[in-house]
Amino acid sequence: MGTKGFAKYEGLGNDFIVLDLAREADFDARAVPALCDRRLGVGADGVLLVLPAEGGAAVARMKVLNADGGVPEMCGNGLRCVALHLARARGAGDAELLIETDAGPRPCAVSRRAPGEAEVEVDMGLVRVLEKRHLVLDAGTALVSIVDAGNPHAIVRESNPPADLDVLGPAIARHASFPHGTNVEIMTMRGQELEVVVWERGVGRTLACGTGACAAVAEATAEGLVRSGDPISVRLPGGVLLVTHQASTGSTRLRGPARLVYRGELPTFASSPT
Repeated sequence: MGTKGFAKYEGLGNDFIVLDLAREADFDARAVPALCDRRLGVGADGVLLVLPAEGGAAVARMKVLNADGGVPEMCGNGLRCVALHLARARGAGDAELLIETDAGPRPCAVSRRAPGEAEVEVDMGLVRVLEKRHLVLDAGTALVSIVDAGNPHAIVRESNPPADLDVLGPAIARHASFPHGTNVEIMTMRGQELEVVVWERGVGRTLACGTGACAAVAEATAEGLVRSGDPISVRLPGGVLLVTHQASTGSTRLRGPARLVYRGELPTFASSPT
């Protein structure tokens, strides 16, 4: 057992425990719910493992574990935090880094603003609107757009009764249409901005979601609510992210803040039993 150093990061209030590991097998994922518990643990929306890259030009690999211990394919806010973490470890101010994820390699550009803080722009790869689907729920019905942002999203613009995230979020996230679950966003146009609230798969309500912001902009572009290629402000409960989406190719870029909150030690570190 023993102790293990960690860093706590946040991106618009979406917060993470970041662990540097030589091997994924050195960490027992069963410890994640206890670590993320906000009363009895460190408290976080998830754990980010920073691992050696598996090859190529990448500087590291990011593995995401949600607060319930589930493994999502991608996390945009988490990726920005890992990019800042790696830039700090290298003693760099501004830095360009390629980071491997379960959704593929992602180029990141870190622009340091203050000690422990940065704006990070990420090439999120392809984000695509797949289809629309009417869902019958216990509490009513919802029309959702299914979006692939490297992980699954269901964007809600219409529901009966009117959208309530605490009702629709868990109902849609666990709907039979999504055997592996899905993230859920309720999206509204507010002037020139998109306003988005998020129910994250394996977490619940979160203050922000980078892939969710990208999914919402892709859906808004497909609906003609915003113009393809324009930088779009997405206002989440934790603040604003900037997303640029090209409708013709699906290419998407995400820009937003990341911040080191504090460093600490876990008094008992859950090593893998294997």
